[in-house]
Order: sequence, then structure tokens, then C-alpha cells
Amino acid sequence: MENLIIAVLCSVAVSVLLKIARKQNIVIEQAIAFNYVVALGLCYFLLKPDFKGLGLTDFVLQSNNAYVFFALGILLPTVFIIMSKAVEYAGIVRSDAAQRLSLFLPILAAFLLFGEQLSSSRLTGIILAFAALFCLLNKPTDKANSLKGMLSLALVWIGYGVIDILFKQMSKSGGAFPATLFISFLFAACVMFGYLLLKRTQFNVPSFIGGLVLGCLNFMNILFYIKAHQSFSANPTLVFAGMNVGVICLGTLTGTLLFKEKMSKLNMLGVILGIAAIFALFYLDKFLA
Repeated sequence: MENLIIAVLCSVAVSVLLKIARKQNIVIEQAIAFNYVVALGLCYFLLKPDFKGLGLTDFVLQSNNAYVFFALGILLPTVFIIMSKAVEYAGIVRSDAAQRLSLFLPILAAFLLFGEQLSSSRLTGIILAFAALFCLLNKPTDKANSLKGMLSLALVWIGYGVIDILFKQMSKSGGAFPATLFISFLFAACVMFGYLLLKRTQFNVPSFIGGLVLGCLNFMNILFYIKAHQSFSANPTLVFAGMNVGVICLGTLTGTLLFKEKMSKLNMLGVILGIAAIFALFYLDKFLA
């Protein structure tokens, strides 16, 4: 449970940083690129990835998890760029809804791919989680349903869902996950810097500093999210739902308290339902026993 709490806190801290970034002259795309450099360093020195005496190229070619770090290396930066486009075309509220409701895909995978058994408490928690998400994300928007907007939202929904599934798969690699995570960051950095170079981006100091902070938070978020999956290896739904509901509840409260964002009665009900969902997912079985 502690691992998941830390992952949620780091995820919300990332959102806060992104919220204030533009006021600090931080270019988000540059910060994301530098973030992967920091994540690479932290992964290498803290997790000490073991490449089994092989060169990096040989390890990649011989690894059973090659598809995981190839997919993550492409998806991590690409989905972020798509998310920024979704915000532009469809608005922040709908984009946030698409990201959080991607919860459906990893939960489906938990039962179809990872063999989790559906108990009554898990079903109760899942129903409460989706009800909470609906209440929390029910806010007015004046953005039109353009083709670009709908397409970008669909890609955000699929992209974040697949990323969650890949992180769960990475957690199953046990002692090999530091090397898999390191190579995923390496590919993501190459993709992001390649994208910026093609755009002929002019790098600036605030973006570099923002990237350092973002890299630390993002690394901790991913590390403890994977550790949470390892702690609840037989119940991935706990982590999938707990992470999404925890982030959106804490994010909503943070937005209200720090940034004076308005929260309706329906949003407040969503926070209460979110807390109830977390209780049902993690503690209901023990409470009824």
C-alpha cells in the first residue's frame, strides 16, 4: 500500500509541475526530454540494472522483454505529445477524462491476460471507482467535438491503457525489471530528443531545470508503481484502480486548494466515492473476514 501511496503522490506532483510550467517559461516538450536523461541516471545508479555481462545491443536482442521496452520507449513520449494535442483540440477536462478512463483497458487485461479472479469486493471497488471517475470528471466544456479532438482523445485512451498494461508486464520480470526500465527510458529519450531536433527546438535553461525536477518525480512515480504491482502481483486490479482513483481524488483536492479550481457537489461526491472504492479494493475482504 505504501508503494502505491508514494506513486500517487509523485504523479500528482508531476501534474502540479506541468500546471505551473508555462508560467516559469518551461517548454513542456523540452522538460520531458531532459526528464528521461535524469530518469536514466537514477535508474542506473539506484537500481543498478544487470545486463548479464552482455553489451547493451546483445542484451536487447536476447531479452524476452524486448517488446516491452520497445513499446514503452515509443509510447511514453508519443502519448505525452498526443495528450498535449488532445488538450488543444478537445480541452483539458475531456483529455483528463480519456486518460483516467483508460483504467478500463488494464482492468480488462487483469482478468483476460493476468488471470486475476473477480471477487465481490473487487467488483464493488471497480463499480465505485468508475462512479467516482464519472463524478470527478463531470465538468462543463465548450470545446467542439471536432474530428481531430475525437481522434486525439481515442489515442490518449488507448495509449495510457496500453502503458499501464506494459508496466504490469514489466513488474513480472522480477530482478530483470531495472534493466528493462533503463532501456525503456533510453528509447524514450532517443524518441523525444529526435522529435525536438526535427522541430529545430531552441533549448532554454528553465526547461532544463524543470526537466531535472520532472525526471526525479517521474522516476519515483514509475518505480513505486511497478513496486506496487510486485507487492500485489496476484491482484493487478488493486493497483490499476487504486492508482487512477487516488490520483484523480488527490488531484481534484490539490486543484481546489492550491489553484482555487471550482469543485461542484458532484465532484465532491466523486472524492467520497473514490475513497470508498479504495477501501473496497484494499480492505473490504479483511473487514468482512
